Amino acid sequence: MRAIVIGAGPAGLMAAETLAMRGIAVEVFDAMPSPGRKFLLAGKGGLNLSHAEPWEAFLSRYGTAAPRLEPFLAGFGPARLRQWAEGLGIETFVGSSGRVFPKEMKAAPLLRAWMRRLRGLGVILHVRHRWMGWTESGALRFARPGGDVEVTADATILALGGASWPNLGSDGSWVEILSGRGVAVAPLKPANCGFDLDWSPLFAERWAGARTGTVELVFGEIRQRGEITLSATGIEGGLVYALSAPLRDAIAAHGTATARLDLMPDWSLDRITATLSRPRGSKSLSTFLKKALPLPGPSLALLREVLAPEELAETKALAAAVKALPLVLKRPRPLAEAISTAGGVAWAELDEGLMLRRLPGVFVAGEMQDWEAPTGGYLLTACFATGHGAGEAAANRHQRSTAPEIT
Repeated sequence: MRAIVIGAGPAGLMAAETLAMRGIAVEVFDAMPSPGRKFLLAGKGGLNLSHAEPWEAFLSRYGTAAPRLEPFLAGFGPARLRQWAEGLGIETFVGSSGRVFPKEMKAAPLLRAWMRRLRGLGVILHVRHRWMGWTESGALRFARPGGDVEVTADATILALGGASWPNLGSDGSWVEILSGRGVAVAPLKPANCGFDLDWSPLFAERWAGARTGTVELVFGEIRQRGEITLSATGIEGGLVYALSAPLRDAIAAHGTATARLDLMPDWSLDRITATLSRPRGSKSLSTFLKKALPLPGPSLALLREVLAPEELAETKALAAAVKALPLVLKRPRPLAEAISTAGGVAWAELDEGLMLRRLPGVFVAGEMQDWEAPTGGYLLTACFATGHGAGEAAANRHQRSTAPEIT
């Protein structure tokens, strides 16, 4: 059997390893000059491999896709992923937030060790090969610097990623190819993304890149605590990413989404109101606020940017805004800037082994599937898990096809 894996990110490389461990000849094709480009960039600030929270809470992070992902996460979930990394010589630890990291906090050592293992298993890597679809005869067609090449395969695993960070290889070009074969693909949308509020030029110039300190972001029944980073056009950062899916969907449905920002989550409204009710004397409003409330500069600037002058001057309105500052989000940032991608190959198109029903022998893994998850290790875990699941399913299919008949 000859198995072809297209895409050398975590899902693709895990599929390749799984197949090779089953004794199957595997070749991996990738459009970029080297494997794992997005994986390496994601690990620059500390590679968040997985999360150690209880299983039910962990599974809930995948929303409506959780039932479809559950068997794959059960087969290659957080604990198994940590064992796998340690088998590569990469020690992991659980941080105070429950996130799982390599001890060295970098992606490069893990990727180097992984590629050594894959080479030892006989996996062949072809770089600078961009997948262009199938020929009329059913061969896989790749564009490469020396000219197009056609490759035949007994099993193909597609692990081409979503469409975020396209400069690293995942540009979503596969959507047109699969759609042309009749495969239903849910529209690709930004996930774990920032949002635009269209600040005034003065605010954007002064505060872009600043962080608010600990706040709570509230949308509907969802309340999350953390920090927000102010961008030139709006807000971003882990706290925003955690709510990006409902915020994005609300904007799509209603044109805008209004979130509320509690700038002082540890102070009650009554305490803030009482503090702001003290005599101001000759102090300017800005000076009074700086002395009365322990608010950092970016938070004070947000109040002045969002509130009308009469609201700033009225004690009760100002106190209420400190606890629930309305942020009218106008649009998510473009998909190319997002950390990850929502949408993808519809689950109805995939069988229980992640094989395309319309294209027998072709499997789909990772972000190409229609699921999304917040940052915190959930994205990578599902990519590893579905890559492993697709590899196992492809190997099992080959095993069934070559098993001798019992008479």
